Amino acid sequence: MILDAEEDVFRDIELEQDNTFEDLHNAILQSFGIEGHEMATFYLSDEDWNQGEAIAQADLFDEPCRLMADTLLQDVFSEDQKNALYIYDFLNMWTFFVECMEEAESVAGASYPNLVFSHGHLPAEPPPKSFEESQDNNQEEESDDWGENWDEDLNEEWY
Repeated sequence: MILDAEEDVFRDIELEQDNTFEDLHNAILQSFGIEGHEMATFYLSDEDWNQGEAIAQADLFDEPCRLMADTLLQDVFSEDQKNALYIYDFLNMWTFFVECMEEAESVAGASYPNLVFSHGHLPAEPPPKSFEESQDNNQEEESDDWGENWDEDLNEEWY
């Protein structure tokens, strides 16, 4: 997991393949020292970190989505799907890049999740975000369908 910040802040965590995204969520909170009082969501992502399908902590979206507690890591991560974005606290938008580095056998007697490596400290404030419009949405503004004399058709009784 890498925090989207200027300074390098990351954690390497081992989990078992039958762990859920809720287990991963809890491991992220614990490994970064986050209290965990805010909502969070994972978003499947491609190698360019484009946001895809949501795996939510609770069913808060207009469209149905997978839930962290019900979604196994092994059902999502594969050779073709290795990346996810993790957004914690939607007001402050703490953003983490999650990458499944490799699949390995569990070690007998080991406790999972297992924090393997830690570098850097979580900053006191979330890093600022800059949102850019995607190429697909970057079209010239179209004229509206109202026409030039849109107000002539209004009923004066509506005022």
